[in-house]
Amino acid sequence: MAACTSQHALISVKPPRASASFGSDRRAGNVRFVSATSCCPGSRKLGLVCASNSQSSVIEPAKLPSSPESGSTPKKSSEAALILIRHGESLWNEKNLFTGCVDVPLTPKGVNEAIEAGKRICNIPVDVIYTSSLIRAQMTAMLAMMQHRRKKVPIIVHKESERAHQWSQVYSEETKKQSIPVITAWQLNERMYGELQGLNKQETADLFGKDQVHEWRRSYDIPPPNGESLEMCAERAVSYFKEQIIPQLVSGKHVMIAAHGNSLRSIIMHLDKLTSQEVISLELSTGIPMLYIFKEGKFIRRGSPAGPSEAGVYAYTKSLAKYRQKLDGMDQ
Repeated sequence: MAACTSQHALISVKPPRASASFGSDRRAGNVRFVSATSCCPGSRKLGLVCASNSQSSVIEPAKLPSSPESGSTPKKSSEAALILIRHGESLWNEKNLFTGCVDVPLTPKGVNEAIEAGKRICNIPVDVIYTSSLIRAQMTAMLAMMQHRRKKVPIIVHKESERAHQWSQVYSEETKKQSIPVITAWQLNERMYGELQGLNKQETADLFGKDQVHEWRRSYDIPPPNGESLEMCAERAVSYFKEQIIPQLVSGKHVMIAAHGNSLRSIIMHLDKLTSQEVISLELSTGIPMLYIFKEGKFIRRGSPAGPSEAGVYAYTKSLAKYRQKLDGMDQ
């Protein structure tokens, strides 16, 4: 993990050998560190510092989808940002209940976590947002983007019916330029916990036994009763990521995904080439963004904030540093 990455953001079990977690042992050395939040109270001004070669990981190329029209691989863009955010605390997180695909909103703490997440990415470009179909992920995406310095308005794209699509049209080209489409997809939902949904986690452990509940929660391929395993969740989430989101990155779009612990773990497993044993020990904190750079067919992890007390420090590429400088110019 990059040296700038908070342990509060990502905790992974030690791999059985030196580079097992990240697929490739190659490193990228043209990184710059900059403070990511001049829009936030107490933030630091732009400062570029050379990063060491050990502070970012280069992920093996993901398989790029072919164009259905031409049958050829789309042209690769020079660079695109991918931001992953787990939703803020929900009302059932607070009550220690199994939530899964039950649609519950954020707590006040979860709202604040989403706002803080937005502050940490307020200098990173975002062209399109993907969320699950669940309100806690959508709230997180909306609240986060309200903190962005570009001040574009996130607008949910309604395509559930022809009428919904027609009635939600925007007819001003200038307004469209100042908007960010938000695409919802059930494939990015939390894994479905089946008959555990709505049960208290501690009471469930007392009833079925701690080991049984731990197996349901943390094994890779064993689902809870009438629910999904992490493997089943990964199948739908990663397929959607490959089919719908990677083409956006290839075209040069900067993408943010606001989703859930298990759907995001599944995507990170794909990006970082984690094994089924490594991914079950992967923990994602609520409201802490992860940043990847997609460049020349590879995903380069740039990490997450340096710590919970930091407004947000990321390992930036030159391209993102220039975007930050552009935002600084717009504020003058």
